[in-house]
Amino acid sequence: MTTVAARGRALSVQVCADEGAFADLAEEWGRLHGACPSATPFQSHAWLHSWWLSYGTPGGLRLVLVRDRDELVGLAPLMRVHHPWPALVPIGGAITDFNDVLLDETAAAEAAPALTDALADLAGTALIDFREVRPGGAAERIYLGWCGPRHRGRDSVCLELPALPMDQLIGRLPSARAQRVRNKVNKLTRLGVAWRVLHPDETEGGLHRLLALHRLQWEERKVTPEHVKPRFLEHLIRSAGSMARSGEAVVREFLLDGEVVGADLTLMSRSWAGLYLYGVHPRLRECRTDVATMLLRASTEYLAGSGRQVLSLLRGNEPYKYRWAPETVVNQR
Repeated sequence: MTTVAARGRALSVQVCADEGAFADLAEEWGRLHGACPSATPFQSHAWLHSWWLSYGTPGGLRLVLVRDRDELVGLAPLMRVHHPWPALVPIGGAITDFNDVLLDETAAAEAAPALTDALADLAGTALIDFREVRPGGAAERIYLGWCGPRHRGRDSVCLELPALPMDQLIGRLPSARAQRVRNKVNKLTRLGVAWRVLHPDETEGGLHRLLALHRLQWEERKVTPEHVKPRFLEHLIRSAGSMARSGEAVVREFLLDGEVVGADLTLMSRSWAGLYLYGVHPRLRECRTDVATMLLRASTEYLAGSGRQVLSLLRGNEPYKYRWAPETVVNQR
């Protein structure tokens, strides 16, 4: 551990490479996560620690921790990689839609420079490659304060909707398209498609069913290979179970004639919700139901009155998303 002075405040900086210590950080990590306005669920301890258990490489962990006395006020969750060149990259990998650092807003003026200096010392001549940073992320402060060579570029496209009631979401659309969506909503009602939120204690079983439906949905098409691997399910069960108990995740199931025909996992922060993964039974398509309409209707009803302003469709610019007139938000690298 080293100690640095920052604008009259003594901050300590530590690089943690111990997996056991990573687990022990849960409580203070959670406090910092709540004090960082730009934090998404992908920066939660539950998500990243679980990811490390499933995907991490022994010896590669590098958590850069900034403390004001005993309070954690800054954190960069990184790991060291060697291919294709030596680099520090965020923990979370390809299954994590947003990467970022965490900075306590009340201490960011001091913590950001301390974290920036610590990252420069840790990297040495290696690259720091921070992909998938959401616009407005705390990592922007690190970039702005960086004294060495730096480069900023575009990364994945994300599409976002305002978290409005369904009738207002439809009302944003051109009249002909809006009427088609209303017809799809009415069809869901006529068929009797219902949905329910799983209790946190039901999350594990719900995720097993979700992944089974996801595999069935993509049975004759090209599925994302990682989504059918046991480690992915293990990660979701570990992380989403804990996140459901803290209000950062919810699993929903969709029922037709009492049978589970669909499920989705949504991740949430105080101001934001993101549709992370879903699976549907072919029976729904045989009934010619519109899956996107079904998911968005349930999401808007669930988010009503929650104070969240954004419903993110996360990464990917699939054509069906554009039917809802989303805002295009481009992640940064």
